[in-house]
Amino acid sequence: MAKHDIGFAAVARLAGVSNATVSNTLNRPEIVAPATRERVLAAIAELDFVPNRAAATLRQGTNRLIGLVIPDIVNPFYSAITRGVTEAAAEHGYTVALCVSHDDPDLELQHFEMLAEHRAAGALVAPLTADASRLAQLRRVGSRLVLMDRTAPEGTGCSVAIDDVRGGELAVAHLLATTGGRGPIVLVNGDRAIPQCEDRRAGARNAFVAAGIDSDELVEVTAREMTVDAGREAGRGIATRTPDAAGVFCTNDQLALGVIRGLNDGGLDVPGDVSVVGYGDLPLAADGRVPLTTVEQPKDELGRVAVEILLAELLAELGTDRSSHTHVARTLEPRIVVRESAPATSRDSIPAS
Repeated sequence: MAKHDIGFAAVARLAGVSNATVSNTLNRPEIVAPATRERVLAAIAELDFVPNRAAATLRQGTNRLIGLVIPDIVNPFYSAITRGVTEAAAEHGYTVALCVSHDDPDLELQHFEMLAEHRAAGALVAPLTADASRLAQLRRVGSRLVLMDRTAPEGTGCSVAIDDVRGGELAVAHLLATTGGRGPIVLVNGDRAIPQCEDRRAGARNAFVAAGIDSDELVEVTAREMTVDAGREAGRGIATRTPDAAGVFCTNDQLALGVIRGLNDGGLDVPGDVSVVGYGDLPLAADGRVPLTTVEQPKDELGRVAVEILLAELLAELGTDRSSHTHVARTLEPRIVVRESAPATSRDSIPAS
């Protein structure tokens, strides 16, 4: 008889035990009586039985595979998250299947279906939309799902996100404190339908209110996309329409680097005439023509925390943790990183040379 034709049942019949006892002998031998264990092992040797570990894993739903579903691998933000996820997963003995949706909702769903077919332990996802019905659809495909860079509706699942409202406050508070009220503050933003863009705008307006300034005085510019080229267009527009701007807050670093170029194109110097703050602290932020002051997001930490949350849920479901699992929504704090594009000292306090 070929090895692959032999199953637990054949071993159990020969040893005179149940299938469960065969399973316990292989997986939890300490709970099987020594005499019984010896009888099962003798049957295994006689039948030359090789247990199919992969099949067992699929049956038990305990595959040591974690899915990571992100919209873009080129974006340094997602690259940093991926590094945090893979490092944390490896430390716990898990492998990561990287799935890139390329901003395609249908492909995103296909990735979840594939992970479900392979009985992945769970999925970490930076979803394309925070729409509740869409998230419910993804959850139906994969039972264990942790949202990254999104906050799950209360009680619907686990999530880990960065406090983008606080990040917007930090950026604009820095500009207000260091430009000395010399002129308008401009917000260069992406589409406000993107939750992060809306949150960072809300934080910027909060900073105005905290400073005793009407938040409607914040000058807002919407870029056609959140890229360097679109930022350059926005910077040229600011140089033409708001040449007395004291500071510009851009809701990502790519926009900020482009805005600096556009302001230069329009004859404005950064930071001599106008200060610029970005968001994200990507590797390119410190290496630009003018090193960029920006809001740092704890990207690696976000990936690591997502893994820890998923494994905590898995342990609770498998019964190895006595406490029942409660969905959590973790929020990580950003911080401002000050560089040359928006120095820490107000220009009004710098002596003339």
